[in-house]
Amino acid sequence: MTYKARKRLALFVLVVGLPAYVVLAVTLMSEASRFHKVVEFVIYVVLGIGWVFPLKWVFMGIGQSDPDE
Repeated sequence: MTYKARKRLALFVLVVGLPAYVVLAVTLMSEASRFHKVVEFVIYVVLGIGWVFPLKWVFMGIGQSDPDE
């Protein structure tokens, strides 16, 4: 994937994908009031950092200058 395409994809993920993920996580956690506190904490941790690992390749090197130039 080219640098320009990755940059556009990263912007799309941050502007559209991340807010949609937040809405999904908040909806899921609204049902979590019935869980034990430890289970609820684990769910918060997984939801908080879980989105980073699948999208890590999109954000790698985006802040650097274009290597194709």
